[in-house]
Amino acid sequence: MPATRSELPLLDTAVARCCSTEEGVPLTREDADVVARLLKAVADPVRLQILSIVRCSEGGEVCACDLPTPLGLAQPTVSHHLRILVEAGLLTRERRGSWAWFALVPERLALARQALTS
Repeated sequence: MPATRSELPLLDTAVARCCSTEEGVPLTREDADVVARLLKAVADPVRLQILSIVRCSEGGEVCACDLPTPLGLAQPTVSHHLRILVEAGLLTRERRGSWAWFALVPERLALARQALTS
């Protein structure tokens, strides 16, 4: 079962180090691996669309059932992309009855932003 928001490591020590504001400190291999996994998850147009839809949604969450139509994709394909985003820690998943609801993890988005700007 995927991790819930409270179970996700919000800022790994290695990632915090790599995204510090210290000048002239290169990424270690471990830091680079962590950041690369995160960036790899968002390096897909569909996943960027999903993040945008969730970010712009009322209440900051979206039911999986509401995504196939705006994305123009079949439910299994949408589920695949959602799984990747959850595994990367960018989204959380909450079961409500037979539906799965997804919400952003702002700290992980901030981490991706920091990795690109620091």
